[in-house]
Amino acid sequence: MLYYLFQYLDKAFDVPGAGVFQYITFRSAMAFILSLAIATIYGKKIINFLRKQQVGETIRELGLEGQTQKAGTPTMGGIIIILATLVPVFLFARLENIYVILLIITTLWMGTIGFIDDYIKIFKKDKEGLKGRFKVIGQVGLGLIVGSVLYFHSGVTVRKDTMGARVKIENVDTKFLQEKSTATTIPFLKNNEFDYAKVLSFMGDGYEKWAWLIFIPVVIFIITAVSNGANLTDGIDGLAAGTSAISVLTLGIFTFLSGNIIFSDYLNIMYIPNSGEMTIYIAAFVGALVGFLWYNTYPATVFMGDTGSLTIGGIIAVIAIAIRKELMIPILCGIFLAENLSVVLQVSYFKYTKKKYGEGRRIFLMSPLHHHYQKKGYHESKIVTRFWIVGILLAIFTLVSLKLR
Repeated sequence: MLYYLFQYLDKAFDVPGAGVFQYITFRSAMAFILSLAIATIYGKKIINFLRKQQVGETIRELGLEGQTQKAGTPTMGGIIIILATLVPVFLFARLENIYVILLIITTLWMGTIGFIDDYIKIFKKDKEGLKGRFKVIGQVGLGLIVGSVLYFHSGVTVRKDTMGARVKIENVDTKFLQEKSTATTIPFLKNNEFDYAKVLSFMGDGYEKWAWLIFIPVVIFIITAVSNGANLTDGIDGLAAGTSAISVLTLGIFTFLSGNIIFSDYLNIMYIPNSGEMTIYIAAFVGALVGFLWYNTYPATVFMGDTGSLTIGGIIAVIAIAIRKELMIPILCGIFLAENLSVVLQVSYFKYTKKKYGEGRRIFLMSPLHHHYQKKGYHESKIVTRFWIVGILLAIFTLVSLKLR
């Protein structure tokens, strides 16, 4: 809203300094500072409010060191992340931008699912929370909305011939160069673009118009997988918030570059018109995560709960899909992937050995993966720090894919 106010002041009254609000970099910096301030200043008040309402974490006895001391720690701290993100976005972002609208919907949608889950756990005293099938229905619903908007909305386009077109016809309307496309980026390949529509090429002429049959299910799968991955990672103090901040910051760099025609020219990556506006949302989101981390590092004074973890996963997935970098998620979000895989492998192997030998056996001492290291005797601060280091390395490796093909 401040964006529109200062744009008006600049055009109507030529107020000195008001024009700076047109720059994404300035508004991103302001969004980051404000979200960090909201999360750190008002976060403490929200934690005290949650504590007064006895919104405390119920701890299941898993035989982990330091587990019992965490009982009663306020949870549902994802509310801090959501508020600290949305307030700066409403103030500094262009709210008619379709990508920003999608991210706001994602935040509220996944935040609501997580909130219901936490509410059932805490106030209904049901440790299982929201039934798994209802969570999946919610994730699939969001995937349908996001996939449909990205596929059918006229404002979601890409432009591949950036260099030649920009040089030859500057100051000319270039909208005709923008095209609807289901192309995405494959890392570390010379010809690093893949079009989902080509999966249907066996259908003959006109197969492109059926590309949504592939694209939308892919979007649903990615949103479901990443949100569950973030949910599983949220098991020890600071792990989910820290690793997510690293991944989101990296996606912010990709978003800024993909939304800037000069940088996308130079790096030979897909130019996605209007996507740069997401940088403001991402800056606010990173600020909120860092501010939340202030209270969530060991020993945590608040947990994010499913309100936070499901929201974080959903947002990361939607950003990656919007900038056509979703195939990089297994690298960038390798921590989420490892946590997910550890659970899948553990459960599958246990069922297989139980059926074959009559006794279930385990690959890990406990899953998700961070609990395996806790069982081995590592202090959770050491586990979290090392997972952050791995997350930083994965982020650098992902960024390298911009030039290493």
